[in-house]
Amino acid sequence: MTQQLEPMPADWQRALAVVAHPDDLEYGCAAAVAGWTDAGREVAYLLASRGEAGIDTVAPEECAPLREREQRASAGEVGVSAVEFLDHKDGVIEYGTALRRDITAALRRYRPELVITLNHRDTWGGVAWNTPDHRAVGRAVLDAAGDAGNRWIFPELGEQGLEPWDGVRWVAVAGTDRPTHAVDATPGFERAVRSLLAHRTYIEVLTDEDPEAYCRAFLTGTTGAAAERFGDRPAVTFEVFSR
Repeated sequence: MTQQLEPMPADWQRALAVVAHPDDLEYGCAAAVAGWTDAGREVAYLLASRGEAGIDTVAPEECAPLREREQRASAGEVGVSAVEFLDHKDGVIEYGTALRRDITAALRRYRPELVITLNHRDTWGGVAWNTPDHRAVGRAVLDAAGDAGNRWIFPELGEQGLEPWDGVRWVAVAGTDRPTHAVDATPGFERAVRSLLAHRTYIEVLTDEDPEAYCRAFLTGTTGAAAERFGDRPAVTFEVFSR
């Protein structure tokens, strides 16, 4: 029998989603975010870069503000108004203390109980290689969830008024091939389509398909693939690390 996925924890009020690029959340878990904000929960987005290296035909200095605008519009479709960018360099984000410090600072500012990120492993499963940026940010998020509660790690943050936050209870990793939990995607599905579609400039470079048809087909496929393990309901899946 296929092992069933557990429902995501529901006893929380604030979440912070931390990913590398604009569109990472929309390809991964926007339908879940829509459901959470509908329920009155607070969700904020933190992006390590502005995705400025993502479109070959658009120079980074022109691409960055374009993708930032699309990300803010995309977040708005699922009820997220707080969107922050760290300005690490797209494509060459480095795992290390600088990235951990930036994420730790954000965790202390937003004080979430749930932290969301994207697949931090080498592959998406099998031989589909993951990108360096995703790996670096995902690993740094998992580490920063602990750093945020330790006043002796990055003590300069305390001097800046950012008191330790030891309230992170879970880190939920989207886009993993080892999911443990899921959220019913049906209530938020249409808004998730619109949220991904808001990245129209990027999507039009990726495919010759009609952008809306592309978004709908992609999200139908990813959420539908999890249905067998979640009571035959289309689902957004996560690998949940408890703290």
